Amino acid sequence: MAYSKDTSVSVERTEGEIKSIIRKYGATSFASFESGVTAMIAFEMQGRRIVFKLPLPDKDAKQFRFTPGRGLARTKDQQLLAWEQACRSRWRALLLSIKAKLESVEGGIETFEDAFLAHIQMPDGLSVSEHVRPRIATAYETNSMQPLLPGPRGEQ
Repeated sequence: MAYSKDTSVSVERTEGEIKSIIRKYGATSFASFESGVTAMIAFEMQGRRIVFKLPLPDKDAKQFRFTPGRGLARTKDQQLLAWEQACRSRWRALLLSIKAKLESVEGGIETFEDAFLAHIQMPDGLSVSEHVRPRIATAYETNSMQPLLPGPRGEQ
């Protein structure tokens, strides 16, 4: 079940809440961007640039074209309303995730870098997660340790 699946809080309000909470915890800059099927929140804090990429649902997905249960076709307006609801839910989940990480750092449960490690943007524009995930998969497939980050010029 989707978090906050019935929320009436607008995407814009949730984005404002995210901006407010990260400023409260010391962010020095903030940016947001939306294009097609992805939204992005970026901020700088503790000398690091943090980027969250939020996949947005496909407007033409079956879940929006048809009603749950009986599977009746929705009108274009109903389809748009269902899609907007799903977007609001995803944004609320993103707010929850960011807030939980910041509270975890504030409470001494983990360090800032541990909490946000996957979302730290490296100088080449990729996140730590984007660099490391394929290398972790290779390590498990080959049962051997791999360098988790590329060399200074992208060398393996």
